[in-house]
Amino acid sequence: MSASLIACARMYAVTPAARDAWRTLLAEAGRRAGLDLTIIDHAYPAPLGELWGRPDLAAAFMCGWPLAQRDFSHPVVAAPAPSDRASAGRAVYRTHFVVTADAPFRTLEDTFGHRMAFTVEDSHSGYNAPRHHLLPYRRARGGAPLFAAMVGPVITPRRVLETVAAGEADVGPLDSYAYALMMRHDRELAGRFRVVASTDPIPMPPLVAAPGTDPQILDRLAGAFLSFDGREEAMQALLLSGFERPDARIYAVTQDWARAAGDAGLERLG
Repeated sequence: MSASLIACARMYAVTPAARDAWRTLLAEAGRRAGLDLTIIDHAYPAPLGELWGRPDLAAAFMCGWPLAQRDFSHPVVAAPAPSDRASAGRAVYRTHFVVTADAPFRTLEDTFGHRMAFTVEDSHSGYNAPRHHLLPYRRARGGAPLFAAMVGPVITPRRVLETVAAGEADVGPLDSYAYALMMRHDRELAGRFRVVASTDPIPMPPLVAAPGTDPQILDRLAGAFLSFDGREEAMQALLLSGFERPDARIYAVTQDWARAAGDAGLERLG
């Protein structure tokens, strides 16, 4: 056994049931890899940057945009493939634009002139992706804002839903996989929201390790994740069909999307 390492599913531990299923899956990955893996929560409001900065990090989710902004210094271990039909067995996701089920909005354009929530400005799903999706609409308006107000940062996907449900915002961008987990496992939230639009798909946030992690450890852990089958109980609870081990450079697309906004002079969401 190697020295103790940590693993954390903070980004997708969006309900107690999802958190517990991720803890089970990460612990099993450590066992299959023959690693002494300690599973931690690092729950909100603890900063994600502190988690990503730990030298004993073996597997934690990192948004693709921060990964690219760090010049891909964190090695990718694996990326989950959601089991929904739209993902078609691939490790991809989208950003959904979500409103309450009883809202008068039928299209994304209907929400223009109202209030949009967002997570944080360095999030791809909660800021960069919706900004990219909205570029054509902004250009059509000569760069004028589409929304009356931006509400945030609200930090987490769950708080996006809570902000919209409370009437403090009218629409919010949400990681499609996080949204699916919340709709599956949180009866309080399920059925209370609708998706009015979605962005193009992009590679799923990967599990990453600390820079300089022993390549043998990376290979063992990646092999453990790749061995999971979508029929296993924890995988079903997490709505996953499997894992992939992508090249980190595929996340450069997040920079492309950010650059498109900058080139258009539309660095701000909204």
